[in-house]
Amino acid sequence: MPALKDSSTPHVAGGAGSAAGFEQQIEETKKLLESQPDSVNLWTKLGNLYFDTDQYAKAIDAYSKSLAIEPDNAHVLTDLGVMYRRSGNPQKAVENFDKAILAAPKHETARLNKGIVLYYDLKDKAGAIQAWNGLVQMNPGARTPNGKLVKDMIRDLS
Repeated sequence: MPALKDSSTPHVAGGAGSAAGFEQQIEETKKLLESQPDSVNLWTKLGNLYFDTDQYAKAIDAYSKSLAIEPDNAHVLTDLGVMYRRSGNPQKAVENFDKAILAAPKHETARLNKGIVLYYDLKDKAGAIQAWNGLVQMNPGARTPNGKLVKDMIRDLS
């Protein structure tokens, strides 16, 4: 099951649907960062562009720079966690989802993703159920990426 990118941070900006469009936006954002190296928004945008073009290591680097400026940004922490999962580091993914949850306890995407990584990658069924139970307590109507109710998934696994 894929982990979700955080829908609270816009990922595809202004017509970047093509590879050339993404590349142009990446170059423009990097150019802006030369004069604004402390811009959390620009580092996050660059991370999102790398996220959307499956450039995991570059996304991790950009998100890390964003978090060095604004360390408690739950949305960026969640997207960083997804990038760690996709790059084959599920433990770092969980660590970042935990940081996101600590920064924003009601952050649903971080809770869902934590459970996904625990269950599918780390084979920690009990930990996954615990993460998902926390999500369902906040939002009984929470759904997985394929539309299934999280509470039904927990029931099926129990």
